Amino acid sequence: MKKLFALLLACLMIAGMFAGCAPQDKGSVYWLNFKPESDETLQKIATMYTEKTGVPVKVVTAASGTLWALFPPVVAIGLALITKEVYSSLLIGTLVGALLAAKFSPAATMDYLINDAMISAVSGTAGIFLFLVFLGIIVSLLNKSGGSAAFGRWAQEHIKTRVGAMLATFALGVLIFIDDYFNCLTVGAVMRPVTDSHKVSRAKLAYLIDATAAPICMIAPISSWAAAVSGSVDPETAGMSGIKLFIMAIPYNFYSLLSLVFIIAICLMKFDYGPMRRHEWNAINKNDLFTEGERVESVEVKFNEKSKIMDLVLPVIVLIFCCAFAMIYVGGFFDGVDFITAFSDTDATVALPWGAIIALVFTIIYLICRKLITFKDAMKSVPEGFIAMIAPIIILTLATSLKNLTTGEEILNASAFVEGAMSGVAAGLQSLLPAIIFVVAVFIAFATGTSWGTFGILIPIVTTVFHDPSNPLFIMGISACLAGAVCGDHCSPISDTTIMSSAGAESDHLNHVNTQLPYALTVAGISFVSFIIAGYIQNVWFSLPIAILLTIA
Repeated sequence: MKKLFALLLACLMIAGMFAGCAPQDKGSVYWLNFKPESDETLQKIATMYTEKTGVPVKVVTAASGTLWALFPPVVAIGLALITKEVYSSLLIGTLVGALLAAKFSPAATMDYLINDAMISAVSGTAGIFLFLVFLGIIVSLLNKSGGSAAFGRWAQEHIKTRVGAMLATFALGVLIFIDDYFNCLTVGAVMRPVTDSHKVSRAKLAYLIDATAAPICMIAPISSWAAAVSGSVDPETAGMSGIKLFIMAIPYNFYSLLSLVFIIAICLMKFDYGPMRRHEWNAINKNDLFTEGERVESVEVKFNEKSKIMDLVLPVIVLIFCCAFAMIYVGGFFDGVDFITAFSDTDATVALPWGAIIALVFTIIYLICRKLITFKDAMKSVPEGFIAMIAPIIILTLATSLKNLTTGEEILNASAFVEGAMSGVAAGLQSLLPAIIFVVAVFIAFATGTSWGTFGILIPIVTTVFHDPSNPLFIMGISACLAGAVCGDHCSPISDTTIMSSAGAESDHLNHVNTQLPYALTVAGISFVSFIIAGYIQNVWFSLPIAILLTIA
């Protein structure tokens, strides 16, 4: 029956096309298809007709290229804001996209949901998943080896001042840029005894950890965050590889860069304000590290006496080197391509796991040879590392699934609608869009508590708004999206990074949220102004120094 209906529909279409074409003016035919399961047949017929008559025929599935194409991400964002839960929100948004693409046909909906969305998302980002798993295993191994604890012992012996303790905490956070989870837990465990001995409040320690973790990961090309951003980018829509876009966005990522500048400034100036001021005063004058809330009793950490600082530093250096080498190798550097081109045109989904597995094997062999862990302990880290990365993998899969349905040219094709809508926007308003995108990303990330889910939803939309990669606003828009995602995640009390920062510092969670919010909002305000300035100047060498001066001032 379906085949008979499809055949009848095709015959009616052909008859309509013949009837509508005058010999003297061939014109064109636009066919709105309300039966997605007949799309392939109709496309073939349209091609045959065009070849025979010369009349161009465009077959478009219902909801494709219209305002409805943006409805699925709006649903996902709205649900995330209401429920504060990202997994179900992304899944429902993806389901809505499949329903629209299939015109509510049950069988076709499942086909779009499984084949075009989820299977395509997994196959397209499988390399990123591998990298995240390998990274999780390396993190587990480094935690077991005692290298981080060795750094802590060294710090206690050599750091003599409060400022030195805070800057050392910042420095260790910068060093551990490969993953924010690893950063939060490691920096807290290592530096807590050091900062306690110098009367740094637990709230201030939690802020230093939180303000370093996500921002440094967001500007490090070899990190789990770089991999996630790269996996959220469609190279065809963006006009470049995901890793290249990530690197190009770094100079305009004002919130991440200014957060690091802000930390150095308040440490050197010994300046605090808001609730943090009271916590720091009590720590210095009353030796009260908590001020209020739950007072966590620290458990003494058992150090591995054999471990050294190099046991932390060397595996990280090898990981960076191997991933960088893999990137230029995959990009064709050894086939005669110059270094910059090779690094820009590389495929991160291949290069990052390529380098990470070498670094993983090296780390296992090195730690076993150093007799810091046994082979059995190393193998236990394999499932532990995988489990640690389950949440990021789920978020990335669902966000990519939603992106596939929303931006697919033969599915909902949101880019066509957005491109048409933006073509009439005044140049002055376009210059304000990076600042607007930043605010939207902050709001979403704050409400949902996830950076990854935020930029997973927004990046496809931003790349369609600024569809020309040569337009400076294109890079600024991506930077604003990433910066806003970090900022909102930083401020959110339900963010996993915020929660882990409290846990790492052994600080009361509400104390951490309340004391860091004025600092985060200060940097957010400066970042917002900087995006407005950058939107009109469109030159990073002018806008970034202005932003830094505003932060210090």
